[in-house]
Amino acid sequence: MDIVGNIQKEIEQRLKEAALKARKEGDLSYKELPSFIVEVPKEKGHGDFASNLGIILASQAKKPPREIGEIIIRHMDTSGTWIKDMEVAGPGFINFTLKPGWLYQVLEVVERGDKRYGRSNMGMGKKVQVEFVSANPTGLLHMGNARGAALGDTIANVLEAAGWEVTREFYINDAGNQIENFAKSLEARYLQLLGREAEVPEDGYHGEDLIETMRNFIELEGDKYLEAEPQLRRKVLAEYALKEKLKSIKESLENFGVTFDVWFSERTLHESGAVEEVIEDLREKGYIYEKDGALWFKSTLFGDKKDEVVVRKNGLPTYFAADIAYHKNKFDRGFDRVINIWGADHHGHVARMKGAMEALGYDKDKLDIIIMQLVRLFKDGEILRMSKRTGQYITLDELIEEVGKDAARFFFIMRASDSHLDFDLDLAKKESNENPVYYVQYAHARICSILRQAAAKGVKIPRAFKIDLTCLDSEVELELIRKIADLPGLIKACAETLEPHRLPHYAVELAGLFHSFYTECRVLCEDEDKQAARLVLVNATRIVLRNVLNLLGVAAPERM
Repeated sequence: MDIVGNIQKEIEQRLKEAALKARKEGDLSYKELPSFIVEVPKEKGHGDFASNLGIILASQAKKPPREIGEIIIRHMDTSGTWIKDMEVAGPGFINFTLKPGWLYQVLEVVERGDKRYGRSNMGMGKKVQVEFVSANPTGLLHMGNARGAALGDTIANVLEAAGWEVTREFYINDAGNQIENFAKSLEARYLQLLGREAEVPEDGYHGEDLIETMRNFIELEGDKYLEAEPQLRRKVLAEYALKEKLKSIKESLENFGVTFDVWFSERTLHESGAVEEVIEDLREKGYIYEKDGALWFKSTLFGDKKDEVVVRKNGLPTYFAADIAYHKNKFDRGFDRVINIWGADHHGHVARMKGAMEALGYDKDKLDIIIMQLVRLFKDGEILRMSKRTGQYITLDELIEEVGKDAARFFFIMRASDSHLDFDLDLAKKESNENPVYYVQYAHARICSILRQAAAKGVKIPRAFKIDLTCLDSEVELELIRKIADLPGLIKACAETLEPHRLPHYAVELAGLFHSFYTECRVLCEDEDKQAARLVLVNATRIVLRNVLNLLGVAAPERM
C-alpha cells in the first residue's frame, strides 16, 4: 500500500471537486479544468503537500493565482481526510498540512508488508525484457560492463518490485569481424607459445588474458593444431576460447550478484536465416535500397543523420542488420516492453534502431534505450587505467577483489546513467560515515544490534496495531516515519523513469534520519510505552533499509 500516493490522489480529487463547485457557484470561470499536480514540497515549511492548481487556472479564470487559491480553499471539503490546514503561498501554490496521525498507519503497513513493503502491481504482470552487459565474449569484463551490470540488474529488480514480469538477457556477440580478429589473435598467441614467430594483428586483441587462454588450450590439446590448416585452427581456437570466456563472464557476473535468464547467441540469427529475412522484409516495405554495391536502410526517414548500411559490398550483413533481426526477435517473443542498456559509444545507434522497429511495424515507444556514460577509477587521487591481468583495463573481478561487491554496486548506481562516474576506490573501502554504502549498512546493523539487546532482556517487538504510537511525537521520530512512507512511491517513480540512482540516495537519507533519531532518542528505556513504539519504529526502519539494499543487490548485514 502506498499511503502517500493514496493521500495525494485524495487531495487531487478534493481539489477537482472544489474547483467545479466554485465554477458552479459563479466564483470561478473556466472552460475545462486543466491538468495540475499535487506534490511533496522540497521545503518542510511549505507543508506536507502542495498544488499548482491556482497557478494553472489563472489564464482561464482571468484572476490572480493567489485569489484563485483562496477561492478553491473556501470551496474545499476536507471532511474524512487527513488535511489539517490549507494556505495559499508564494505565487499561488496551495499548501496542505496533514494531521500527524496519518504517519502512524505507515508503521502498520510496513510491518504487514515486511519484504513486500514498497512493492506494487503497477506493471500488472506485463512482460519486459532488460538486455544489458552483452559484452563481446573476447575478453574479460571491464568497468563499463560492470556499471551496465549493476544498472541493468537494479532496473530489473525495480521493475519486478513494481509488478512487471522481467526477463534478464545477455546478447552474445559471437559473429562478425570481432570474432575473426579474435581467432587471429588467439592463433598468434598459440603459435608464440609453441615457439613459432607470430604477431597479434594490429586491430586484434592484445590482452594478457589470451595468453592464459592459449596456455589452457595447450595443456588440453598440446601442439595438435600446430600444422593444421589456418582456417581450421582458428575455428577450433575460437570455439574453445569463446566457451572459456563465456564461462568466465558468467562467473564474474554471478560474483557480482547478476544472473541472466537468457543468453542469446548472435550466431543463431545468421544460422537460422533471420538476418536475411528481416532485410528482405524491409526491402519489400520499401526501406532498403542499393548504392555503391551495398544495401542501405533508409534510417534518415526516422530521424537518423544518415542512412545505414545493412549489407556490405562483399555480401556480408553488418552488425546493425543482425541487431535489427535480434530486436524483431525480441518483440516476436511477446515482450510488452524492451529495455536496452548501451554504452555511450552506441548513442548514434538509437534513432536508427527505433526507426528499424517502426519500419517493421512495431511500436518504437515500447523500446527504451538507456545510454550509459563512462567510468573513471581513482586511487590515491589519480586515475587508474592499467590492469595486472589484461595489461589494458581494470576488470570487474579486480574491482570486486579491491572493494567488494556491495560497494561496487552501490557506487555504480549512485549516479544517473547519463552522467560520467568517477569511482573513488579509497572511499569505497573506507569504514566510516564518508562511505555511503558503509553508512547505510551500519544503520541496518545498528538496528539489528538494538533488537538483539531487546531480545536478551526478554523484550519482544510489539505489533504496531496493538500499541499507542502517538508517543512518537518528536521531530526526529516523525521525520523518520515520513521518509519510510516515501518508499512505495519512490519505487514506482524509479520504474517509470528507469532511474534507479534515486534509491541509494534515499537509503543514505533514511540512514541519516535513523542515526539522528538514535542520537536523540533512547530506544530501550524505562518508559514502556515509548520503548514499545520506538521498537516498532526501528524495526520498520530495518525493513525498509533491507528492502532498498536488496533492490540494489547489496547485502543488509546484521553485524559489522
